[in-house]
Amino acid sequence: MLVSRDNLGRDLASDLDSVHNYYEALVIAETQRLLIGRLDNSDYVADIVCVALNHLPPRYIRHDVDMAFYLSPKERGEMEEKITKAVVDGIALVDASDTVYE
Repeated sequence: MLVSRDNLGRDLASDLDSVHNYYEALVIAETQRLLIGRLDNSDYVADIVCVALNHLPPRYIRHDVDMAFYLSPKERGEMEEKITKAVVDGIALVDASDTVYE
């Protein structure tokens, strides 16, 4: 959550709860797709998602439909390519780390 409910009115805090990075759900879905059969370690998957998201520009929105509506097919394709590259690079980086995932 971006702000504390203690500091804002209830309606404003509720509206701000809908703000999120558009890439989050897409990166998670792509990570799940690429790691079929290797999703049993949530720390491993979370590290990959974090690395991938840190290699993508943030795209904060309130409603996913807003982003989908305004993207051209070309922009959507470019975004999907960037997401796949970020996740593949994240997998490589996490796999190359000395971190032990038990």
